[in-house]
Amino acid sequence: MKYEQWLNEWLQLYVKPTVKRRTFERYLDIARIHIIPQLGKCDLNCITSYHLQNHINYLLMKGNTKNGRGLSVNYVNSIITLIQASLKIANKTGCSKKFVGDSVRRPKGTEKEITCFSAEEQHEIEKLALNNKKEKFKGIIICLYTGLRIGELLALEWGDIDFSNGLITINKTCYDGTENGFRVRKTETPKTKSSRRLIPCPTQLLQLLRNMKNATDSKYVINDKGNPIYIRSYQRSFELLLKKAKIQHKGFHSLRHTFATRAIECGMDIKTLSEILGHKNATVTLNRYAHSMLAHKREMMNKVGQLLK
Repeated sequence: MKYEQWLNEWLQLYVKPTVKRRTFERYLDIARIHIIPQLGKCDLNCITSYHLQNHINYLLMKGNTKNGRGLSVNYVNSIITLIQASLKIANKTGCSKKFVGDSVRRPKGTEKEITCFSAEEQHEIEKLALNNKKEKFKGIIICLYTGLRIGELLALEWGDIDFSNGLITINKTCYDGTENGFRVRKTETPKTKSSRRLIPCPTQLLQLLRNMKNATDSKYVINDKGNPIYIRSYQRSFELLLKKAKIQHKGFHSLRHTFATRAIECGMDIKTLSEILGHKNATVTLNRYAHSMLAHKREMMNKVGQLLK
């Protein structure tokens, strides 16, 4: 059996029933673009660890089909995971004589550099967002004071906000997809259990949300004339806002990093911050924002130092 045939069968029989539609579509794209062209014609029993390692090295050097450059370490590791999982089931079901996936050496990745806005930049962004005639820009304020991801923000409905107790429930996210060749916005539950969470809403933000609710008939907190907003469209609006403010471009996700950084500067403990951000555990938060904690650590150490007579 050719690996292409097995890979497609494995995806349909073993993977599709166990994952969300968005994840399955991503796996199909990975297989079609980054696995089948190089390994698909190989006989399942003829694939060796040399073939796999050679393919991985190619992906790291020239795997990007758009520009001919290498793919990121994290993305290559996701491709490796897919290959290993398919080959393991092939061996267990008797479709291949042996499993060679465990001999592959995974490339080591580094934590992405965290970019956030300075306090001065944040103040300027807030001023422009609050004074803009379009209500949708107030979503930027919500992210700056809750740490929501863009998909969580645009999927947020008024029913998710408990005004009496000042709580925001995060139980869904959205993404841009395609259906029959047309762009559509799709909504799904968050990928991990930790991403489904309750966020206490700051009093000042709660008042802003009340005013926004009174000014709209849409079920979505952030909308465009009552209609849901595409992620790419909202990212573009944010880019234009930064340009107007003459602030160096940073991705929308930097708002989340800015919230985390300000929270640490205000003295929020890592465990609490981790739960608000929806991280799997506090270690993830600690590793990601260790650099942001340096000033806080210095302040705490100086307080301890004041005991020295």
